[in-house]
Amino acid sequence: MNAESLLESYLYKSIKNCENKNSPPRLISAIHHAVFPGGARIRPRLSLAVAQACGNDEPDFALATACSIEFLHCASLVHDDLPCFDNADFRRGKPSVHKAFDERIAVLTGDALIILAYRVVASASVKDKNRLADVLHCISNGVGVPEGIVAGQAWECESKATLRQYQKAKTGALFYAATLSGAIASGDLSNDWGLLGEVLGEAYQVADDIRDVIANPTELGKPTGQDESLGRMSSAKELGLSGAVNYFDDLINKAVLAVPDCKGAGKLKKLVQAESQRLVPKKGPMRVSRSVKSPSRVIFPG
Repeated sequence: MNAESLLESYLYKSIKNCENKNSPPRLISAIHHAVFPGGARIRPRLSLAVAQACGNDEPDFALATACSIEFLHCASLVHDDLPCFDNADFRRGKPSVHKAFDERIAVLTGDALIILAYRVVASASVKDKNRLADVLHCISNGVGVPEGIVAGQAWECESKATLRQYQKAKTGALFYAATLSGAIASGDLSNDWGLLGEVLGEAYQVADDIRDVIANPTELGKPTGQDESLGRMSSAKELGLSGAVNYFDDLINKAVLAVPDCKGAGKLKKLVQAESQRLVPKKGPMRVSRSVKSPSRVIFPG
């Protein structure tokens, strides 16, 4: 079984472990709805790839760590879609949790997924118990305050924030946690793995800003034009589309250079480059001409 199949199996098993005759059935269904089918699973895949690059001497613990990252990400999406934030009707090509169930269940689903993320890590088998404490500390920083994804969501409630400050917390923090926790799970504290996650997180957010302007919502699996309609900060708004694309490319190059020297560096660099092509392809309807300054002039293939 390959790494992605193992990841999907572990996610499913973790949710099944929450089920029994005393479980509220709609809540369990909503949790499953929030996690499956998944998106690209880039955060847990990244965490596992880093663990593999570092030797992965605790594979079960590395897998549990990656799953916790994905549960935390899914929780953030459920809460992000709520009427009090984005009020999004769709996520990953299907009704968002509050639309498929209701707002109360959606709030509880996000909360349950956060707790499940910690439960998965805490119950995982690991020989070096120091790694458990370090991973828990790492993912807590990626989720909470002062600079985790909760803080990123909270910046949307403030009257003033810088774009970098907002994006670093909103998206970058969990990428940082994904790379660093993957390294910690395999006992590698000698390299600056967090820098890779920080740069990738910013690149991912810039790509999301670009796609929010030019992507087809059906293909993207969620509503577009949200940044404009909700008055949110955006790289595409601040830099223009061509400027945002240039900045994205620069960040990907920086991310490749940020991969520490290790046995699995080559494979990890290829993963970064492949993911950049998925996010903002070099050719096709998602690529913007360098000279484009307006969304109305997106270049489509002829």
